[in-house]
Amino acid sequence: MRILFWGTPEFAVPSLRALQEEGHAVLAVVTQPDRPAGRGQFLRPSPVKQEAEREGIPVLQPELPRGEEFISEIRELEPDLSVVAAYGHILGDEVLAVPRLGSINVHASLLPELRGAAPVNWAIIRGHTHSGVTIMRMVRELDAGPILYRVATPLPDDITAGELYEMLSEMGAIGLIEALAQMEADAITEAEQAHDRATYAPKLGRADARIDWTLDAVSLDRWIRGCDPWPAAWSQLDGVPVQVFAPRTDGSVSEQPPGTVLEADPRRGIRVATGDGTLWVGEVKPAGRGRMTSGAWVAGRGTQEGDRFQ
Repeated sequence: MRILFWGTPEFAVPSLRALQEEGHAVLAVVTQPDRPAGRGQFLRPSPVKQEAEREGIPVLQPELPRGEEFISEIRELEPDLSVVAAYGHILGDEVLAVPRLGSINVHASLLPELRGAAPVNWAIIRGHTHSGVTIMRMVRELDAGPILYRVATPLPDDITAGELYEMLSEMGAIGLIEALAQMEADAITEAEQAHDRATYAPKLGRADARIDWTLDAVSLDRWIRGCDPWPAAWSQLDGVPVQVFAPRTDGSVSEQPPGTVLEADPRRGIRVATGDGTLWVGEVKPAGRGRMTSGAWVAGRGTQEGDRFQ
C-alpha cells in the first residue's frame, strides 16, 4: 500500500518502522518543523524526521498542513492512505480526502474515552484500570471517527505516563499493521463510536502540573505518576520549584496541614501530608539540579521535617 505518514514524537516511530518492515511503500513523512531544544536552544529534528532520514524517506515539514501549495505537493505523491500518529495538528477535510482510501489515526486510548492531546497522562490521573490503542478513520471532529481496530491492556497500579507511552507506542504499531492487513483483505469492519460516552484528555503543560496538596493521597499518587516524566508534577518549597516523582501511599494519616513534610529521612525519603492521608515521595528534581532520590535530597539539606510545600 502507498502510504503518506504523519507523525512527530517518539510515540509515532514504532508505527513508521512497522510500515517499512511490512513492505508498505512510505512515500513521504509529514512532521513538524525542527524546534529549539536544550540549554543551547539549537534546532532539533523530531524523532520521526530522524527515523525517516535514516531510512531515506522524503520529509515534509509545513508550519501548518494547509494551503494550495502543500496540498498539491501531497496529491502528486498519489498515496492510497494517510496514516497519522501523534502528528500535532488537526488535519482539514481537504487534506484528509487526498488519499483514495482516506486517512486513519493511531490514537493512544480506548475511544471514545480520552479523545484529545494527552490520553496517556489522563488515563493514569483519572485512575483508569485499562488503556489501549484505537485505530480509527479520521473525520473533521476530534478523534470521533469510526473505529477500525482496538486493543486493550490492563494498567499496573504503579505505572508512569512515560512507561505507558512507550507501551502504547508499540501496541499502536501492532494494531496499525493488523488494521491495514484487514483493509487489504477487504475484511475491515468500521464501527461508529458511542459519542454519548466520549470523554476528553486536554493538553497538559508545566503550569497545569502544579500539585494541589489538598487532594487525597491516592489522587496525588495518580497525578504525580500521570505527569512523569512530562510535564512533571511540581510544587514550591521556600519559593523554589521542586519537581516530584515516584510517589507511594501507605495508608497513614496526619492532622498536619497539606503539604507539610512529616518525615525527612536520608534512607527512607520524605513523607508529606495531603488533604486525606500521607504520601511518600521517592524522587525529586530541585530547580537547576538533576533528578535524585528524595533521601539524597534530605542528606544534602534540601528539606527537613516541618517544611511545607506550597
